[in-house]
This record gives sequence, structure tokens and C-alpha cells, in this order.
Amino acid sequence: MKNLAVFTFTISLLLTSFVWNAKDGGEGVNFQDLTLKQALKKAEKEGKYVFLDAYAVWCGPCKWMEANTFRDKEVGKKFNKSFISVKIDMEKGEGPAIAQKYRVRAYPTMFVLNSKGEVQKRILGAKKEKALLTEVADYIK
Repeated sequence: MKNLAVFTFTISLLLTSFVWNAKDGGEGVNFQDLTLKQALKKAEKEGKYVFLDAYAVWCGPCKWMEANTFRDKEVGKKFNKSFISVKIDMEKGEGPAIAQKYRVRAYPTMFVLNSKGEVQKRILGAKKEKALLTEVADYIK
């Protein structure tokens, strides 16, 4: 009986999460499944900057930003208009090379890059919505 209660509770949480995300309408930041090279090429083609979220899977502040700041409707609207946004795990795939190239020493570290991959802005640490928008204000269309 106890297992049934736990199962029911778990299903309820999952359904609530699904409904909440559906109501959100995917209005947060649209992180694209691209390599950094692909993102830079797409940014050049579209006349945008690249927003790079350099994260690690174990990073608590990174998870907090994913659950909060990056899901914000206003942040999503402005970022999706101005940036090709990518999230790259700095501990696997192309991540270690990127971490070395851009001297990532802490998480989260976020970057605004031009289409040549040159750092325009480095942002350290978790940010709430308005603080992140202030950090990138010069790069938003």
C-alpha cells in the first residue's frame, strides 16, 4: 500500500510538471542542440550573437538557472530574438577544449560570443532574470 502511495505521488508530480511546462509554452530560452562551431556558423548567417552556457552536470547554481532564469518568458523572448543559445557540458565532448580555450574556471560561466567566437561578454555565477538581462543588454536587439 505504501508503494502505491509513493507511485501515485510520483505520477502526480510528473503530470503537474508536464502541465506546468505545457502552460509555459516553451517560452524560455531556446537552447539549440548544436556544437559551438555550428552555433557560430548559424549566428553568422542570422546576424546574431552566440550565448554559451558553460556548465557542469553536478553544478547546483547551473541547475537553478536552468529551472528558473532560463525558463523565464521575458528572458526567452529577448534571448531567442538576439542569440543562438547553446549549453555545453564542460566535462564531456567538446566541453574540455572549450573550457580551456575560454578559461572556464567556475560554473556557471556564460559567454556572449560574436560569430568569430570572440568573447564579447563573460558572465560568472548564477543570475536572476533581471540581472542576466542587464548583463547582456548591449547585445539584445
